[in-house]
Amino acid sequence: MSWRTIAMSVATVVATGLLHVAPAHAGDVSVGVSIGVPVPPAPVVVAPPQVVVPAPPPPVVIAAPPRVILVPGSPVYYAPGVDFNLFVYSGRYYRFHEGAWFTAASHRGPWTYVVRERVPQHVLAVPVTYYRMPPGHAKKMEGRRFEDHGKGKRGKHD
Repeated sequence: MSWRTIAMSVATVVATGLLHVAPAHAGDVSVGVSIGVPVPPAPVVVAPPQVVVPAPPPPVVIAAPPRVILVPGSPVYYAPGVDFNLFVYSGRYYRFHEGAWFTAASHRGPWTYVVRERVPQHVLAVPVTYYRMPPGHAKKMEGRRFEDHGKGKRGKHD
């Protein structure tokens, strides 16, 4: 069927009055369109990573700067006369406490936590023999008391 045939058929229907078109009102008109677009997926919420900062070490009370000795073959100094791990390098103090590093501009502090990657390599390279408490030793001693050690071997004078 050609478009001319369709046009003639429509013209005939209109001319004979078989097609009755009622006037439309704005309230009677409705248009619906469906394109088939899927609903977007729900947003993914990602929690920020948790940063764990170790508790600061116990406060340090040193009236005067401690005596420091140069670690042989190193530019780092250590303080053998204090009860904790204390190193001096390039004008800054470094303290190793329970697996975490802290730094300060003075022997009095304040001590600030520093990630291991930011501790100078020379400080990290200090042999454990220059630590007051070697790394890992605090964990081994955790929960132990002096009384738990026992009396040891008995000698001939006991």
